[in-house]
Amino acid sequence: MIDWLRRRHAEPSVLAEPSVLAEPSVLLAGREIPIAIRRHPTARRMTMRLAPDGAEVRITLPRWGRTAEAVEFAESRRGWLEAQLAASAHASAPPAPGGSLLYRGEEIAIAWAETAPRRPALDGGAIRIGGPAENLAPRLRRWLEGEALALMGQDLVAYCAAAGQALPALRLSRAQRRWGSCAGDGTIRINWRLVQAPDSVRRSVVAHEVAHLVHFDHGQAFHALLGEIFEGDIKAANRWLREHGRSLYARFG
Repeated sequence: MIDWLRRRHAEPSVLAEPSVLAEPSVLLAGREIPIAIRRHPTARRMTMRLAPDGAEVRITLPRWGRTAEAVEFAESRRGWLEAQLAASAHASAPPAPGGSLLYRGEEIAIAWAETAPRRPALDGGAIRIGGPAENLAPRLRRWLEGEALALMGQDLVAYCAAAGQALPALRLSRAQRRWGSCAGDGTIRINWRLVQAPDSVRRSVVAHEVAHLVHFDHGQAFHALLGEIFEGDIKAANRWLREHGRSLYARFG
């Protein structure tokens, strides 16, 4: 993400801007990429990032910001955006021999050899796997899901102990929009894709759902309990999910 610190208090209002800028875009690597502009009442600077799937450039403006200035900003940073676009295309590629896998916030190399054991195994900074290359992706996904269940199970034990709660049933979720949920019967579901996120991010979601075992709303008591049982920076974890969460869907959908 890039910040632009320039501020112009005397700019004309947004309503006075030319209509030709209603759907702005920027040319990146021969493609017209749309620019999605959001004005935030408390923003003090202009910020820019590329969507995880490379589908759009997202720019947040202070309320006094102008669309023309946002387009100028994107064009002035075309080189940076094109580098991000190239990285996005690489990150969205399905797992393949010689590629990489996202695991606990780190890229790990896929060390494939047809004659190696079919069962994936971590070996230093790589995951070693054999068997047919054509079904590599589903086998790696199953391995990630197994890792997710084990890690989240450990998280659940720790946070239930901290909250003084009995250990509930844990299920993996494949939801497209939710990271976690706590059912009326106490069953906790956590999105398996969080095994790809940094540990603190995954753990923040588990802690969040454990807090819901005690408080079903998001009131003051809920946040107080979450702050007691979660050892990390909950705001930083939430910010990571807002900014990078959709990237966890890139390789496996």
